[in-house]
Order: sequence, then C-alpha cells, then structure tokens
Amino acid sequence: MNSRRRFLKTAAIAGTAPLVLRPGLLGAEAPSKVLRIASIGTGRMGTADMKNAMGAGLKPAANARVVAVCDVDSKRAARAAAEVRAFAGSHGQPAGEVGVHTDFRELLAREDIDAVTISTPDHSHAVIAVAAANAGKHIYLQKPLTHTVSEGRKLVEAVRRNGVVLQTGSQQRSSIYFRQVCSIVRNQWLGKLKSVEVEVPTDKGRADFVAMPVPANLDYDLWLGPAPLADYTEARVHPQDGYSRPGWLQVERYCRGMITGWGAHMYDIAQWAIGCDADSGPVRVSAEGEFPDRGVFDVHVGYSGTAEYANGVTLHSRNGKPGVKFQMEDGWAYCARGEFQCSDRELLRRRPTDNEVRLYSSSDHMLDFLVAARKGTDPASPVEVGHRSNTVCVLHHISMKLGGRPLRWDPQAEKILDDPEASAMLDLPARERWAI
Repeated sequence: MNSRRRFLKTAAIAGTAPLVLRPGLLGAEAPSKVLRIASIGTGRMGTADMKNAMGAGLKPAANARVVAVCDVDSKRAARAAAEVRAFAGSHGQPAGEVGVHTDFRELLAREDIDAVTISTPDHSHAVIAVAAANAGKHIYLQKPLTHTVSEGRKLVEAVRRNGVVLQTGSQQRSSIYFRQVCSIVRNQWLGKLKSVEVEVPTDKGRADFVAMPVPANLDYDLWLGPAPLADYTEARVHPQDGYSRPGWLQVERYCRGMITGWGAHMYDIAQWAIGCDADSGPVRVSAEGEFPDRGVFDVHVGYSGTAEYANGVTLHSRNGKPGVKFQMEDGWAYCARGEFQCSDRELLRRRPTDNEVRLYSSSDHMLDFLVAARKGTDPASPVEVGHRSNTVCVLHHISMKLGGRPLRWDPQAEKILDDPEASAMLDLPARERWAI
C-alpha cells in the first residue's frame, strides 16, 4: 500500500484527514461567520436533507443557514423556499432573501454559497458534484455517490484537487448500532472475521409508458442531464402531485435499483467492518438478478451475490430485511437501523482501549458534515468511502447484467481484469455537453 492510500485509510478511521481549504472560503472569522448552504434537489430526499441542514445549522458548532434552493421542478423549488423562510421565522431568524434556482450551474456560480446538499436522481450526482467541487463548494451528497465507477473516481479527484469537504449521505455511519458492531469486528473481540451477510429490500410494481406533455414547471432536458433523450412520462420521473416514491428509482438509466439504493448503505457497513472501506474492495464478485417485464420499470427485483476479499472474508448478499450480520471465529454480531445484536451481549457495551481500533464517532450525520466543512477535515463518510461502497454495488450490478458472470476486480487499479465487455460497463455514455 503506498503512502497516500495508507494516509487516507488511517485518516478515514480517525477522522483527521487535513484538507487545504480554498483561500477565503469562510474568511478570517470562520468560527463566527454563518456557513451559507444551498440545497440542490428539493424532492422527497432533498427536502429531508434541507430540513436536516436547517436543524443542524442551529447548533453553535455549525452556525449554518440554508439561503438558496434549486430544483428543475420550479414548483418544488418554490415550496422549498417557502419552507426555508418559515423555518427562519419560527426560530427567530431574519427570513432574508432565499435564492430560488432551477439550474444548478447558475446557483454554483454564486460566490456567496459555501456548501451544497445534492439530492438529485443518481444519474446526475456526478456531474453536479464535480461542478460543485470545481466551484469550491463543500458537498453533502446523497448516496449512492455516483451512477458509475468511472464517475466516482473523477469525483474523488475533483474533491481532493479543490480541497473541499464531501460527506456521502450514508447516515448509518453516524449510528451507534452500526458503529458498535463494526468496532466488535474490527477489534476481533470475537476472533477473526470469516463471512458477512447483507440483506436489502426488493423493488416491486409496474409502470407502463403513457406519453404525456412535459409539465410547464419542469425543465425536463435539465432533469435528463447526461442521460439520453427520452419521451416524458411522469411514471419514470417524479409525481407532480406530491412527494411519494419517484419512479426514477426503478429505471436503470437513472438508478440501478436496490443494489445501489440500499446496497450503498449495507455494503458500506460491511466494508467498514472488514477494514477496506477507504482504499480497497473485493477481488472477485458474482451476482444473479431477476429482471422481469415491468413496463417502464426495468431495475432488478430479486438478486443474490457473493464478493470475495483478499483477506479471505466472503460477503453474501440477497433480498430480505435490511441489515448486516458478521460471522466470526467465536460468535456473531448483527446491526440494522435501530437495533444491534451479538452472541456476547456484553460486547454491545464494550469500548475500545487506547491501543485498540477507535472508529470515527458521529451521532448526527448532517451536523458532522457542517462541522467538518468549518474545520476542513474529513467527515464520517468522505468521498473515497462513498466511492468504494458504490463500487461494490456497481460490480454486483454488472455481474447481474452479464447473467451472473464472475468478475475479477483489482481494487488498487480499479479495473476489471480480462473482461473487456464488463470493463466497458464501468462507465456509461453521456450526452456530449454533460460529459465530465
């Protein structure tokens, strides 16, 4: 392992990786100056992230305000701006002017924005996040980090080149349930790790294509972004009458399905415990998926997969109740949202000693991001971690699309070995003006 990789791996564990902030980003009065945030994407998850940013921003350590919103759907942008103003009024803050944008490029050109939350469809994550990094903005980016492995590598490079902070929206990293179980595994309190079992939910339903006029409030070309032109139908974009689960989550060109939607969460925890979350990954991956005819919806439904790591650990994944179980030489440990279990319950309360592995500790993922942005340090889930977690998801998906073909992966070179067809699937073609 070269010195750079070793440094990133150690820093990701300790949470102390220094970044070189752009000169004057917060100015000489950084601790007292308000961190100005803009929310890009104000749909279902985007609204939640915006509210989290407003709430966490009240903490003195963050001292942050949402001052602008952006969405390709002007109705959603207007609703979000109204929520920002209402929040300010209910917390004794001057409402001020809330910038309302439909084009992220216009927003990123503003010099008065310090950080952004990005909560758009997966296929547009990379192009927006790379542009944000190049504009010197700190970034809270919803998972999965990017839609392809190649995009992920470019985003890693853009974040580090521009010296900005990026927090992947893998909020399980800021949960005691997941951190404690990973601590049990990493410290080998039940012996050496042997295998990991991951379960994620299953997509379902059907949507048939019905040609529709593009709503006047939607910039559909901008919504498509790097994706190919396609006739509009509400079923594969987002509902116009509310914020229920959008159809794009089940359309492959915009999202790979549950393998990334939930896999990004669960594989992230698996690799955190394995100890290869910042600079490595599996060496062999195979997966089989079911792709029945569901009209517009074309992501996988049922699936099962296996990933093998160089240290001998095998990761098995399938559909089921979301969670991660670790099998060790002398027992097991399990974590899911809101719960953890262990064959030795005393270990659920044990704390590492000074000479044991101490994992990065956070109890509020958004607050952790805002504080990291102020300090110029890596947060709980920095860009490399988000990229490596997503890579495992994408490799499973590629194997699924190739009928279960085993893939040999070089995690250092980030290449699929001896399989040109599979290698070509590490990226996707983009419309020319959206190429990164």
